[in-house]
Amino acid sequence: MNNAGSGSRRLFWGLMIALGLGLLILIARHDEETVAGMGLDSFSALIVKLALLVFLSGAVIALFRHRFRAALEAVMFWLLIGLMLGAGYTYRFELMQIADRMTAQLVPGRPAALAGGVEIARRRDGQFLVAAEINGASVNTIFDTGASSVVLTQEDAKASGLPLEMLSYSVAVDTANGRTRAAAVTLDRVKIGGIVERAVPALVAQPGGLRTSLLGMSFLNRLESFEVRGDRLVLRGYP
Repeated sequence: MNNAGSGSRRLFWGLMIALGLGLLILIARHDEETVAGMGLDSFSALIVKLALLVFLSGAVIALFRHRFRAALEAVMFWLLIGLMLGAGYTYRFELMQIADRMTAQLVPGRPAALAGGVEIARRRDGQFLVAAEINGASVNTIFDTGASSVVLTQEDAKASGLPLEMLSYSVAVDTANGRTRAAAVTLDRVKIGGIVERAVPALVAQPGGLRTSLLGMSFLNRLESFEVRGDRLVLRGYP
């Protein structure tokens, strides 16, 4: 135990000497761009870390002077925590992508971020529900390449701030239930994940004429690409 405690004190004083030398070098060469092959900023950061290590080791020795094993366990525990935090910060973007994809699997229609685009999982009924933001309002749409335009239900049009009382249902459209009419509008902003398009032409269905809004070609044609890969829909916008 005494040998272990003596060894820890020697380590502490060794760190103190290294810190002192580092500070002297930093002061002597503060006008130069590099120190020992390292940039001045990197060398300064190393000195700060060394100072923190000296402080922690001194605190550990003071607190656990007669319990070196407990001190060593405490140091190893906090070192492990530090390594985990460092790894988490280093790979934060990859971890965010993993969390995003897991959430997309659990929440139907939620887009998961990809490089330059988004990915949406297919629903059990075979359709792709796409969670969009239209004029700032959350709107669930169905991916539909057969629709020549984005088509909104009355409820979604109202939520998006469109003036329903001023709409003119003068555009003839063909649906699965036959021919009907819709109102032409322009959407200020359509956002799906990180993809944003402005001034998007769209239609508003008559009351009761549509159950779920459609993400049609007036939006899709503006993308760099869109494709179905198995059970995944991939949308990519222009940079």
